Amino acid sequence: MTTQDDQKEGWRSSFEGLKESEMESPRVGVVRESMLHRPLLIKPALGKTKSRGLSYPGPDFVFGTATTVQDGGVPEAISSWHTHTMSTRNREAERDFIALNREGVKSGLVTAKELQQYRATHDIRQQPLTREGFRRSAPARIPADASFGITNRPSTPISELIEYKYAQRWLEEQQAKDKILQAHQHKKAQLGRIQDTRTTLLRKSRPLPEAPSMWKMPRFQQVGPALDTFRDPEARKKAMSTHHSESTSRRGILGQGTYTVD
Repeated sequence: MTTQDDQKEGWRSSFEGLKESEMESPRVGVVRESMLHRPLLIKPALGKTKSRGLSYPGPDFVFGTATTVQDGGVPEAISSWHTHTMSTRNREAERDFIALNREGVKSGLVTAKELQQYRATHDIRQQPLTREGFRRSAPARIPADASFGITNRPSTPISELIEYKYAQRWLEEQQAKDKILQAHQHKKAQLGRIQDTRTTLLRKSRPLPEAPSMWKMPRFQQVGPALDTFRDPEARKKAMSTHHSESTSRRGILGQGTYTVD
């Protein structure tokens, strides 16, 4: 009973302390002890961080695990320094699977099942490690005047920037390129073939043969057209002759499209 009474007394004192420190603003109603353990019900105090409702053992409590090993500390470590020596007397060498697979391939075994059977019937061990095997090779000798890093970019001449020489140099390069391009185009135009014109195409082409007239009933053969848009027969004949001569240079089956030569 004494222990329970002490515990209740401790809770009561902590409750009163929390009530004074955390609940500075007045509350309406009954203030229960459970309100001090729920973060949503705890009011933050002015100028202090909000409490999470957790109870602490006390100011004299030390968190962590106590160290019971007495190794002497730094003085003993400095006075008696123990070095590790690798022992290879009772250690069994491990199997060298790389060498086993290599020898299996040399024997003509390529499938996984054949290599597994080869490893089951053969045994190759790794060479035991010695102290000489751990020795690292000496680093390469570096000249005394060697410098590391990336070389600095050469400084830009301020005089050329002020005198606008970079722009003048660029203009001269562009003008030289234009001259070379114009000379190349002029030479290409001279060596190229002569472009065909409308007259040359008309001379090379042959007139289309006249298509036979469409069949008509005898009673309609002597009947003239109902509509004639030409002024006289001479204008009609001239228009048809011009169309017949130009049909070779026009697109379309009937020669009534656009010209093939632009």
